[in-house]
Amino acid sequence: MRRQDNVVGRRVRRAVAGSALGVLLLLTGASPAVATGDPSGPGWWAQQLARQPLAANDGWAASGAGTTGGSAADDAHVFTVRNRDELAAALTGAEPKIVFVEGVIDGLKTADGTALTCADLADPGYTLESYLAAYDPAVWGRATDPSGPIEQARVRSVANQRARTELRVGPNTTILGLGGATLRHLTLMIDGGNNVIVRNLNFEDAADCFPRWRPTDGAEGNWNSEYDLVSVRRSTNVWIDHNTFSDGDNPDSNQPVYFGRPWQVHDGACDITHTSDLVTVSANVFTDHDKTMLIGSSDTVGPDVGKLRVTLRHNVFDGVGQRAPRVRFGQVDVYNNTFRIAEFYDYSVGLGIQSAVYLENNHFTLTDGITADRVLKDWKGTAVTERGSFGRVGTGRPGPLDLLAAYNTAHDPDFGSDAGWTPTLRAYQPLPGWAVPLATLLSGAGKLGAR
Repeated sequence: MRRQDNVVGRRVRRAVAGSALGVLLLLTGASPAVATGDPSGPGWWAQQLARQPLAANDGWAASGAGTTGGSAADDAHVFTVRNRDELAAALTGAEPKIVFVEGVIDGLKTADGTALTCADLADPGYTLESYLAAYDPAVWGRATDPSGPIEQARVRSVANQRARTELRVGPNTTILGLGGATLRHLTLMIDGGNNVIVRNLNFEDAADCFPRWRPTDGAEGNWNSEYDLVSVRRSTNVWIDHNTFSDGDNPDSNQPVYFGRPWQVHDGACDITHTSDLVTVSANVFTDHDKTMLIGSSDTVGPDVGKLRVTLRHNVFDGVGQRAPRVRFGQVDVYNNTFRIAEFYDYSVGLGIQSAVYLENNHFTLTDGITADRVLKDWKGTAVTERGSFGRVGTGRPGPLDLLAAYNTAHDPDFGSDAGWTPTLRAYQPLPGWAVPLATLLSGAGKLGAR
């Protein structure tokens, strides 16, 4: 039966490859939807996708041993999950495993569907009202961060939420969403989970119920939140593909202001930190989020040096505020991505300490008065290779963009023009910048045809 499936799969791929649509499908790693079997479980095509490893040379995650996820899973380690507890259980263990996600899994709902609130997770010693009263700068001052019983109660509240909403992913795992599968109010924590594949999922609103006030963070202080939608830490060979990341119906723009600063309840969408290495992030959509992707979490020169090697290809960054990505130390290949830049914007590509970003043939649409010199930002970086950028600024005509020259004209000190390396791990020849929006039409969750 497996041999027959492989023959059918080759015929499908040949038929698709001969069409214009096929070119786009192959560029984004997608495949056409085909007739499925049992409508109550993963169909034939979903099962094929779940056994698919990352293609040879497809970015940094193809390096070393490559990324196969759970493709070698036996029948006893193939799961279809429909609630938080089933998902948490299926992700454990080091053996190869495939986890199909069906429907909406909400971290703030119990197995019987009972909704939980932040108040349900709070320590008895914590309320937002008491926290605001205790640490108001007019009372506490601005010289030191909060401490004492109410801050300790907040920390215990954070631990309660983490136990509920942060799910650890074991090594040798493939997670594949079926249809419109959504993980809401959850964090996938890939920490020490080598060889992991995550595909075809909607990630929404990993909001922190208990943000921390830090009056010493910046000139005015800031609220800091705890959770990412996906966090990759201390992990090697990870492929994040065809997912959609957003704050759902709880955007930061709807949050209140406390102590004169926005109450920040969201952290990263997909952060790659703490010595992680060999990661490919492909054909995802990041939208309506602020701090999108942090690569490297500290300026400390140490274990991150020589790691944090990441490829970003065929992603869409649509209306995100910053960190698309922000990079420290790593050699990061950013090619054939679409950037749609509008209000609530800080910057796109942050060049941090010892970063080596190679930015090639990306497409930028800049509106709301945002100019090309704002796309790059200096976070103690020194150089970037930037070539083939294309797009439109305001109502002007589309054309080539020289983002590096625009930055260097408006800012001092200048960035150098050579990141010091040239990518070789590319399964797809980069398209010209003007063609990238067409190629990324098939990015995001729901485009793989998995049912």
